[in-house]
Amino acid sequence: MDFLVFIAKRVAMSIPLLLGISIVSFAIIQAVPGDFVDGWIANTAAQTGKSYDELLPQADAMRERLGLDQPIAVQYVTWLKNIVFHFDFGMSFEQNRPVTEVIGTRLPRTLLLAVLTLVIGQVFGVLLGIYAATNQYKLGDNIATLIAFMGIVIPKFVISLVILYFLAIVWHSPYIGAVNSAEYILQDGWTLAKFWDFLKHVWPILLVSIWAGQAYTTRMMRGNLLDVMNLQYIETARAKGLSRKKVLYKHAVPNALHPVIMNLGTRFDYMIKGEIEIAIVLGIPTVGPLILSAVSDRDMYVVSAIFMMVAVLLVLGNLFADLMLALLDPRVRRATMTRN
Repeated sequence: MDFLVFIAKRVAMSIPLLLGISIVSFAIIQAVPGDFVDGWIANTAAQTGKSYDELLPQADAMRERLGLDQPIAVQYVTWLKNIVFHFDFGMSFEQNRPVTEVIGTRLPRTLLLAVLTLVIGQVFGVLLGIYAATNQYKLGDNIATLIAFMGIVIPKFVISLVILYFLAIVWHSPYIGAVNSAEYILQDGWTLAKFWDFLKHVWPILLVSIWAGQAYTTRMMRGNLLDVMNLQYIETARAKGLSRKKVLYKHAVPNALHPVIMNLGTRFDYMIKGEIEIAIVLGIPTVGPLILSAVSDRDMYVVSAIFMMVAVLLVLGNLFADLMLALLDPRVRRATMTRN
């Protein structure tokens, strides 16, 4: 029962945060000079040679139809009300389709890539951190530290550009700018062959994201484990005659994992944003290129919905990290319940 109360309080605390993020995400796109109709006027004038005055009546009718003639506060309240009561994020101005359809075709790919990179990156980072800590100042520790620092300091888009150069110029790879080959695009469901083809197309995203994702975890796990190994209860366990492996994996590693688990929430958000950044560079049809084109077209409901999606994933990631930490350590759960 206490655990259910703990979850309920965490969820309740997330609601004001999501509300605030919705206001900020809606205001950001509104802060850009002009709107979708202004962009339409400029493009139409360039294509047809018509003047601004000739296009103005049609533009005013379009602005009224899209609701862009309303005050920003009214637009926001209407948008939020439709989300809460109808799960309706509005219509895409550019594609003239519901935003849920526009994002829905790309969101599963984005989430699949983010989850794969998060799981693999965190597991690899924890294992590499344990290896580095148990081989402090040796060659293996130096190599692990070098790998981690390179993952931290080298921007993901730089690595993506290098990979793109080799794929396009050196290797002439056919696996560019798509997530599946033509024969699998219309195939419903997943097969082993389709998943393997998917990996052939998206391996650059996985490689760069895993490399960048493991870097912080490796450094964190190494530092935490070295600190824990010097604590009094570890010395007591050694004095009792416990084996080195038992002291390490039963007593030291579980406690060194606490900060890593707490960091999982921000890691998932980091993986989502990293995937977006890399996909933009490589032209892979996930949420990344979509948000770039939506910002360019001032397609505000698409942009706001993507911002909200990332925010919700961040909140859910932090909630998941809190729950995992509370499950692993009852002291955390009791302390949280007492504080709240």
